[in-house]
Amino acid sequence: MATATTPTTPAAGRAIVTIVGLDRVGIIAGIANALAEANVNILDISQSVMREEFFTMIMMVDLGTSQLGFEEIGRRLKAKGRDLGVQVEIQREDIFNAMHRV
Repeated sequence: MATATTPTTPAAGRAIVTIVGLDRVGIIAGIANALAEANVNILDISQSVMREEFFTMIMMVDLGTSQLGFEEIGRRLKAKGRDLGVQVEIQREDIFNAMHRV
């Protein structure tokens, strides 16, 4: 039996993805693969391991080539984060900028 789905408008523009958690093998690969599967391009990436224990990463991504809606991309990233044992958040670039304006 087929289930009905609500059509979503494909995501557009850029977004900021943040990842925080305990360091382990595969975090960057797992998040990058989830983004690639959603046809989201990574524009910039910065990551750090603090005190050889805590992993942090921030990415700027281009959503323009994805056919998925912003919410679906977010759901997929959060699910991958749960699999990896890290917290993943995604915000549209304009919202991120507005929140961090001094």
